[in-house]
Amino acid sequence: MKQRIYIDTSVIGGYYDAPLQAATRQLFERIVEKEFEVYFSEVNDAELMNAPQRVKEVKDLIPVDCFHHIIVNDEVETLSQLYISEKALGKASENDAYHIAFASVYRIDCLISWNFKHIVNYNKIKLFNAINMRFGYPLIYICSPLEFSKI
Repeated sequence: MKQRIYIDTSVIGGYYDAPLQAATRQLFERIVEKEFEVYFSEVNDAELMNAPQRVKEVKDLIPVDCFHHIIVNDEVETLSQLYISEKALGKASENDAYHIAFASVYRIDCLISWNFKHIVNYNKIKLFNAINMRFGYPLIYICSPLEFSKI
């Protein structure tokens, strides 16, 4: 069974960002080889709207038969707002809350991000997991593309 990964928008942007490029492209080589089921959300789409065209096209590297587009439903909405009301994230980080809620609600194996401030952050991950456990969601594994390359 293929691992299910959710990539946030920072991973798409990392494809052309010099310090992040090597690990991001290594992840995408594995994605192109169809090693994973890749989950991408409508929040990613909204965040990419104003990105340069070449960045938008990175999404097209994901093979169609491994690509899963997921949408906000009531459960995702509720959980994302819990991350905010429980102070794991501030209201200004609402999109980040959605990314984490998508991965939790859809029971994704790993959320991959370059966002070290709000997502790939040990103290934040503890808060996300405490909230998840309290409200009946599984623990969530979150890492950067660089960390993921070692798995």
